[in-house]
Amino acid sequence: MSTSSLVDLDSLEATILIDNDLDPMSPVPADTVEVTGLMRTLATSSPHDIHDRGDAHKELQMEDICCAAHGLSILVTATKDNKQHTILFDAGPEGDAWERNVKRLRPDLAAVEVVQLSHWHRDHSGGLQRAIEMITAAKKEANGTSSAPATIIDLHPDRPDYRGMAIGHNIISLQADPTFEELEAAGGVVQKHADAHTILDDFFFISGEIPRRTAYEHGLKGGMRFDAEEKDWFSDEGIADERFLMCRLKDKGIVMFTACSHAGVVNCAQHAVDSLDGEVPLHAIVGGFHLATSEASQMESTVRDLKRLDPAVILPGHCSGWRAKFAIERQMPGAMVPCSVGMRIKF
Repeated sequence: MSTSSLVDLDSLEATILIDNDLDPMSPVPADTVEVTGLMRTLATSSPHDIHDRGDAHKELQMEDICCAAHGLSILVTATKDNKQHTILFDAGPEGDAWERNVKRLRPDLAAVEVVQLSHWHRDHSGGLQRAIEMITAAKKEANGTSSAPATIIDLHPDRPDYRGMAIGHNIISLQADPTFEELEAAGGVVQKHADAHTILDDFFFISGEIPRRTAYEHGLKGGMRFDAEEKDWFSDEGIADERFLMCRLKDKGIVMFTACSHAGVVNCAQHAVDSLDGEVPLHAIVGGFHLATSEASQMESTVRDLKRLDPAVILPGHCSGWRAKFAIERQMPGAMVPCSVGMRIKF
């Protein structure tokens, strides 16, 4: 699908609602992104006023700091002229974690128009029902009515009965992802898309299946899926339903959000560039690179080819792992920004 209709955005902001990592203290490199939500911002913007401690007028409470969880959820807001659109990219592993961090970050949930699930894995889908319920409640409160504008849930139609992993001779099942019916019961309007498409006035592009081109990105080793009709498990290392989210930012280029990069982060990034015919530079890659358990040779090849793609900013999070972050920083000094839960990022 051509993405020629994808508009040049005036501004783009992302809030990391769920991620494996928490680091509210480290500054980001200069000339990368603008970040709020770090400790200094939390302290100066604290809602807790005090009047009995001399010159201190604010109290920083530990309950205001987000908590890490194994998964990913990013709230993305894009602006063009006087129009703004907001999408939720994944919802983390479970509802309690999502609700806890949202209550601490206090984003405008009523602004969320679409929720995109990147792929059917519980660490990305587990919080969907709670997220939809809270978004719907926020819209009702904002409208002052008992009804709310629809929240579209953009899903790949191929939902496995269960996913799991082979560890040695054992198969370990993950929890089931929410069903289409459960998501509609939570208040969402399910739309199923296997193919690439743009949404929200062409502000956002959601990929279809990501082409596998590199020789070293092999999918999820040991990935399995259970077929309830066959009553058996089958190899599912490709995770073919994974889809990335991307935008085009004026004067900067492509900003791509990738959840786990089971297709390979280089394959994802190259496909994003190719989707715009190679005419728009790659500005930023955000999300999970799934390199935490990779062999050293794959990591070296990945970082080499990321460097060739020359993004201005790389924000590895979730399943990327500390070794990948170290390798990126070593090979591309000044471009790596840790993707920490609680960060509000302006590109």
